[in-house]
Amino acid sequence: MTRKQTFVHDLSPGQTVDDVFVLTEARLGQAKNGPFWGLTLADNSGEVPAKIFSPHSQNCPELAAGMVVRIRGQVGTYRDQPQVVADAVKILDPDAEGLRIGDFIPSSEREPEDMLADIERLCKRHLEHKPWRTLCRKVLTAPEVKSRIMKAPGAISIHHAYAGGLLEHTLAVCNLCMSYCDLYPNLDRQVLLAAAIFHDLGKAWEYAEGPAREHTDMGRLLGHIQLGLDVLEPFLVKAKDLEPELKMHLKHLILSHHGELEFGSPKRPKTAEAFALHFADNMDAKMNTVSGALEDIPDGETGWSQYLRALSRPVYRPFHTPKPRPECDKEESNQLCLLPLKG
Repeated sequence: MTRKQTFVHDLSPGQTVDDVFVLTEARLGQAKNGPFWGLTLADNSGEVPAKIFSPHSQNCPELAAGMVVRIRGQVGTYRDQPQVVADAVKILDPDAEGLRIGDFIPSSEREPEDMLADIERLCKRHLEHKPWRTLCRKVLTAPEVKSRIMKAPGAISIHHAYAGGLLEHTLAVCNLCMSYCDLYPNLDRQVLLAAAIFHDLGKAWEYAEGPAREHTDMGRLLGHIQLGLDVLEPFLVKAKDLEPELKMHLKHLILSHHGELEFGSPKRPKTAEAFALHFADNMDAKMNTVSGALEDIPDGETGWSQYLRALSRPVYRPFHTPKPRPECDKEESNQLCLLPLKG
């Protein structure tokens, strides 16, 4: 088993490096003294550029983004930024080497198994119509589905762009939708929960498996909305006891969850449940984006993020309302005098 010891954030000029990274970029170029490889090395702590110059480049295997490699070389600087100048590279098989995928790409703070279990508990609690329970159980436990969703990211960039991000986002959208149903009891809680579970299902096929952060061919050509419907269709066909009207409504919720045509929705929301799903999806995506942008600002401090292209603005961490003092205990609070309000 190969254990990763050195991470990108550990690298400093003058340091010798001999460790495992994933390639997020690999480009073969030509310089005056011969061919060279321009690489971007990555792990869960960040990215660093690397170069392999001639004659070492001529002994390199064919490299491509997504490969896991062992790099040996020296850390230098280029334009005041760290850069690895490598003299050897070896392509590794992550499974054969026993590598932890979490060492190479950021991962959700929660285990995928725990988040999936939470989704299954929501199904048991809220899906009273047996055909809905059966459909959700069969899809979530199907080996060809479960194996894809457990580690899938919620996106390549912007929000939930890390392993397990798809399940994390799905669970949050489910919880938001159930809260909406408490506030607006006329909503069809059961179709809304099913749609929340499956609205981004196609992302497990839209993005490449493993450490490579890139779209699959089908992801580029079809997109996750169509892919998700394609995955669901065989299950819907077999769900003979699920009413056709409910199947149609489920498909509408999935098709319209991006809200507007210009945001990638083939259809705009046309039912109350479709609006609820769209806003829950958008809310969780925005909150995750803002949280990620502000994570480098220490708790208790204020400050601005970098400019966020996804939001067309920077965001600000404001001063938060102070929490109650520890010494202000329950006994003290019981002594407060609450005067009646005058009419």
